[in-house]
Amino acid sequence: MIGFYNYTVWMTYASLISSMTGIFCACSGHIRWALACLALSGLLDAFDGKIARTKKDRTEAEKAFGVQIDSLCDMVCFGVLPVVICFYLGMCSIWGMGVLCLYVLAGLIRLAWFNITTESRPPREDGKKYYQGMPITSIAAILPVFYALGNANAPWFIPALHAVIAVTALLFVLRFPFRKPTTAELLALIAIVGAVMLYVLLRRSNLPFQLVLRWKKTA
Repeated sequence: MIGFYNYTVWMTYASLISSMTGIFCACSGHIRWALACLALSGLLDAFDGKIARTKKDRTEAEKAFGVQIDSLCDMVCFGVLPVVICFYLGMCSIWGMGVLCLYVLAGLIRLAWFNITTESRPPREDGKKYYQGMPITSIAAILPVFYALGNANAPWFIPALHAVIAVTALLFVLRFPFRKPTTAELLALIAIVGAVMLYVLLRRSNLPFQLVLRWKKTA
C-alpha cells in the first residue's frame, strides 16, 4: 500500500477521524458532541509532532509525508469542521456563509504558507519559539470556549459568532509573532478546554438546531 502507517502518523489519522465524526454530529444536530470532537482533534494535534519526532530514524520521505498529511488533516479538522459547526449554530445567512468562506480561505492560505516555509526553513530554525500569525489549531480552543461562555439563544450570540470567526480568520494570515506555548502552558490550556467541554456536555439545554431548520423552511 502507498503511504506510511507506523506510530508516527497514528495520532494524525485519529485526529482526522475525530473531525469527521464531529461533522456527522453537527449535521445531525448534536453540536455539543461536534465541539467535543473539535477539541479532541486539537488535543491529538498538539502531540502528534512530538510523537513523530521520537522516531529518530525517520526517512526524508516519512518527514515530508508527515508535514503534508498534518496540513491536509488540519484543513479538515480546523477548517471544515468549525465551518459546519458554525453553519448549524446559525451562520446560515448570505453574510454568514460569506464569513465562513473567508475563514476556510484564510486557513487554506495559512497551511499552504506553513508547508512552503517548512520546506525552506534551515534545520537550526526548527526549534523557533514563535509562529507567524495565529495557528489554525487555535479554533479548537476558541470555538468551544466561546460557546460555553455564551448563550446560543441570546440575540447577540450569532452576530458575536460572526465577529469571532472573522477576527480568527484575519489572525491566521496577519504577519505578527505568536509565541508558541511551553509544555506547561499547553497542558494548562488542554485542562481548561477539557473542563469547558465537560461543562458543555453536561449542560441540560440542547443547542438550537431549530435555527437552521427555521432558515430552511423560510428559504
